[in-house]
Amino acid sequence: MKTIFATLALTLLTGPVLVAAEANNTLTDSEKKAGWRLLFDGKSLDGWRTYRAGGTIGKGWVVEDGILKKIAKTPGGDIMTTTPVEGDFEVSWEWRIAKNGNNGLKYFITEARKAAIGHEYQLLDDDGHPDGKVGPHRQTACLYDVLPPKEGKPINAVGEWNTSRVVVKGSRVEHWLNGAKVLEYELGSDSLKAAIAKSKFKNVGDFGTKVAGHILLTDHSDECWFRNVKLRAAR
Repeated sequence: MKTIFATLALTLLTGPVLVAAEANNTLTDSEKKAGWRLLFDGKSLDGWRTYRAGGTIGKGWVVEDGILKKIAKTPGGDIMTTTPVEGDFEVSWEWRIAKNGNNGLKYFITEARKAAIGHEYQLLDDDGHPDGKVGPHRQTACLYDVLPPKEGKPINAVGEWNTSRVVVKGSRVEHWLNGAKVLEYELGSDSLKAAIAKSKFKNVGDFGTKVAGHILLTDHSDECWFRNVKLRAAR
């Protein structure tokens, strides 16, 4: 009898955890109806490739327990979606980063530039990484090196999961963090051009314009984890 009760107690304790784990990297019926599709299946790197066509993704990217992990100090290279995104879109993902870590999700990545240059949603330990000391235009949820997120953004402690989103609709781009819109800008606007002119992208001719491009996860040699990476046409 004690064994039965012990088994029942263990099931009650672990059941929700198992359900939660199974829910990762899956789509609900409502998400499917809303047009979402997974970019990471939770099992493999299918749908991802190196920036250079025909390259091999390095050992620094692994899939463990339904999580896409970038191993620290192990070369993996930047990885991007095999298919470019055209028109309006919304990309959502969950992430956590190691202490002093740096990573990012880039969009508008095009092979025509000959380098993995695009708009980057920065993922950072704002307090521990040197970029965080440069200023808010280098901190989490910024348009990297160009525009800062708003003050008081809702970011979780290092090592905890965050949810981020980028929405591109027409010429408007939004960065979201943990349910709050923390940055909004207009592609091609005078204010964006002025900010780009002060950044490291000032000599990239079409930077700040809307282009069909890939979604890319960066490799900055630091440990970072991703899950529930999904995409849909913006509404």
